[in-house]
Amino acid sequence: MKQLLIGLVLSALAANILVYCVKPPDYPIEPVITFQSLSPNTTLQQPFFKSSDTVYTDLTFTFTDGDGDLGFADGDENSLIITDTRLPNIPLNYRLPEVPAEGSGNGISGVVLVRVPISCCIPDPIDGIPLPACDTLSPSMQLRDTIIYSIQIKDRAGNLSNVVESTPVTLICRRQ
Repeated sequence: MKQLLIGLVLSALAANILVYCVKPPDYPIEPVITFQSLSPNTTLQQPFFKSSDTVYTDLTFTFTDGDGDLGFADGDENSLIITDTRLPNIPLNYRLPEVPAEGSGNGISGVVLVRVPISCCIPDPIDGIPLPACDTLSPSMQLRDTIIYSIQIKDRAGNLSNVVESTPVTLICRRQ
C-alpha cells in the first residue's frame, strides 16, 4: 500500500513537471490572421429583401497576437477592417472586444466570426455611362456579381495584421 501511495505521488509530481515544461506559444507581436470560411457563398443582392438586416454573410478567421493586446474598451477605435474589394475606398469598420491583459502575456489565439451585411450588384457601365448599384430594373444584363472581402485587424499598439481575402460571394442581381 505504501509503494502504491509513493507511486501515485511520484506520478502526480512528474505530471506537474511536464505541465510546467511545456513552452508557451511564440507569436509575433503583430496580429496574424488566416481566413477560414464564409457562409452563405451565394445570395440575392440586398434589394430583394424586405430588411437589410436579413442579408448577411458570416466571415470566420483565426488570429494570433504575441502580446495579446487585441480589442479596445471604448467604441472610438476600429480594430477590424473589412473591405469589399470592388469598393476599396469604402471599408467597413468594426470593433473587436477588448482582450483583458491578465493571462495574455504569452500571446493569444482564437477564432472570430463577424456578420457582414451583403451589399448590391454593381453593374458595368454601358457605353461609358455608370449605372446605379442595387437597381433590379437596370438596363444592364448582368445576372451575377462577385464580392471578395479583404480582412485586416489592428491591435492596441497600432500594429496591423496581414491582409487576407475571403472566398467569393456570388450575388444574384436579377431573378430569372
